[in-house]
Amino acid sequence: MNEIIVDNFAGGGGASTGIELALGRSPNIAVNHDPEALCMHEANHPETMHLCGDVWDVDPVAVCGGRPVGLGWFSPDCKHFSKAKGKSVARSKKIRGLAWVVIRWARAVRPRVIILENVEEFQTWGPLDENGIPDPAKKGLTFRRWLGELKACGYEVELRELRACDYGAPTTRKRLFVIARCDGQPIVWPAATHGPALAPYRTAAECIDWSLPCPSIFDRARPLADNTMRRIARGIQRFVTGEAPPFIVGDAAHALVQTGYGERPGQTPRALDLGKPMGTIVAGGAKQALVAAFLAKHYGGNETPGSSLEKPFDTITCKDHHGLVAAFLTKYYGESHGQAVDTPLHTVTTLPRFGLVTVRGERYRIVDIGMRMLTPRELFRGQGFPDTYVIDPVFRGKRMTATAQVRMCGNSVSPVVARALVAANFGGAVQVAA
Repeated sequence: MNEIIVDNFAGGGGASTGIELALGRSPNIAVNHDPEALCMHEANHPETMHLCGDVWDVDPVAVCGGRPVGLGWFSPDCKHFSKAKGKSVARSKKIRGLAWVVIRWARAVRPRVIILENVEEFQTWGPLDENGIPDPAKKGLTFRRWLGELKACGYEVELRELRACDYGAPTTRKRLFVIARCDGQPIVWPAATHGPALAPYRTAAECIDWSLPCPSIFDRARPLADNTMRRIARGIQRFVTGEAPPFIVGDAAHALVQTGYGERPGQTPRALDLGKPMGTIVAGGAKQALVAAFLAKHYGGNETPGSSLEKPFDTITCKDHHGLVAAFLTKYYGESHGQAVDTPLHTVTTLPRFGLVTVRGERYRIVDIGMRMLTPRELFRGQGFPDTYVIDPVFRGKRMTATAQVRMCGNSVSPVVARALVAANFGGAVQVAA
């Protein structure tokens, strides 16, 4: 059966990588409007035909050339549905309408299996008011119409929200998946492989390159923003000096902080657990004995102070919001002995015993705190990409910037979820052939 695979909104290649892991081959066709994204895609899927442009400018009949389509994957832009956009921010009707391209492909070339990925808020798709704000009285109206059109094309349709960490990625990223089939075969949802009574969740800690230095937050030429300092303090209080045992790394203590979005006035600074999948630094100094770590969350509406390195990352975004924080510890022998706490720590709290932490029954004092932003490679690991994935291809004569790499990662489909969905619906007998 000479079926082909088409990845629309292909981005940097997350879904295509999952498809390749499931079927042993990359998609035949990848479509995306961003030449930088297709540059990364092509570096990892050179055998794929790459079409750069608006998805509406692609003629399904022409590009398929009469070949039957076994799988059509669609990941339309989600930012104008996501709750991170804010309730009172105007949306683009054009971007919100990108999912209608699925209906175009269903009518034109009738893919045997269609899989769509988007944020869970995609289900609220409805008309906008005169200010470009979603009309609450018509919430979900367009989404239901879209589902009806897909079913009218002869497809059985099911949808579920899945978390990447349940299938082996070190991130809690949750997305809505819609599966449609027109071949009479049942839609199959893959069973979770990680979680309670299953394999343990992969952690944020395993994604970190602990050999990279973590500069002191007190020696910066440009001081950190007040909100960032508050998040660091909140994380230190929760995950280093608090009741829970600190996450100890080599001879230093660490924490992950996300910078970018601020809290509302009066809102508690947020932090994340590095021991969870990424929702997502042993800088050896003289006389430091231990180092401890945690994740601090600096975007979204979650008011919890964070979580430990022994859990998955929270969702990785397309902006650089994650930073690793390290608390460097030395043995504590009492108020008049040992190394003194640096004065800047007193700006965090005036409590005389701040900075004391019990590790394995012994007391330590914090002598320095460091922070660095996570590297693109660490973020790609958190999203579930293999380390062999090329994330710095040459684009227009220069290596792709770290900013662009992070954007590709945050916008990507987690490959492990794509692999699970495709493998489940194409079974052991792979019908999609080159």
